[in-house]
Amino acid sequence: QVHLEESGGGLVQPGGSLRLSCVASVTVFIAYDMAWYRQAPGKQRELVAAVGSNTNINYADFVKGRFTISRDNGKKTVYLQMNRLSPEDTAVYYCHAKNSLIASRPDYWGQGTQVTVSS
Repeated sequence: QVHLEESGGGLVQPGGSLRLSCVASVTVFIAYDMAWYRQAPGKQRELVAAVGSNTNINYADFVKGRFTISRDNGKKTVYLQMNRLSPEDTAVYYCHAKNSLIASRPDYWGQGTQVTVSS
């Protein structure tokens, strides 16, 4: 069983920054593709950014140039640095993990951390 613990959410003014962290309780973190998703009220969950076990990185178009995803394999942690936040970024942000070596393993999700951008 994999447990993902997110932190770093909160209330921030437009134009501000936040850094989300997700610590994974896994044996072989480097085997996992990691990602951040978000879900705003009344909307579907959507991919924000992903960093693969091979360190390939992908971003949703709406965060390119503002958000940066990174991973620290030694700390079994994935980060999401969010800059120039706007009210449209308000959502619950979820950490996601998928074993890149064993396709039959399930997807894992954290409990989510609330990000609210408001003046």
